[in-house]
Amino acid sequence: MGFLSVIVAGAAAWIFGAIWYMALAQPWMEANGLTEDQIDRGNPVPYVVSLIMAMLVAGMTRHIMVMSGTDGVGGGLMVGAGLGLFVALPWIVNNVLYSLRGKSLIWIDGGYPVLGCTIIGIVLGLF
Repeated sequence: MGFLSVIVAGAAAWIFGAIWYMALAQPWMEANGLTEDQIDRGNPVPYVVSLIMAMLVAGMTRHIMVMSGTDGVGGGLMVGAGLGLFVALPWIVNNVLYSLRGKSLIWIDGGYPVLGCTIIGIVLGLF
């Protein structure tokens, strides 16, 4: 059941990411100084890699939950949100500020791991 929960949690976060970035595509491109012509949507590599990365995050989140004895939706929510807010988000903030890109990327690129990790934790808590 552990392997299946990681697959489902990773897929849920990945699907959320697709929705998140489709909804925020225009502001994301503007904050990065990109145009539609510069985006290669036909290249499958970023999509496949992002799915693999979501699975890795889900696997590590499950490991943390098991090792800490955390279970249930509430526990999963706390672990996932905690990892997103206090591990992933600070690194994203640093990357955006040092790269001198639009500050709106803090909310766009930072919101995804916070909410994605929270989704992963909730899904894992359901199993």
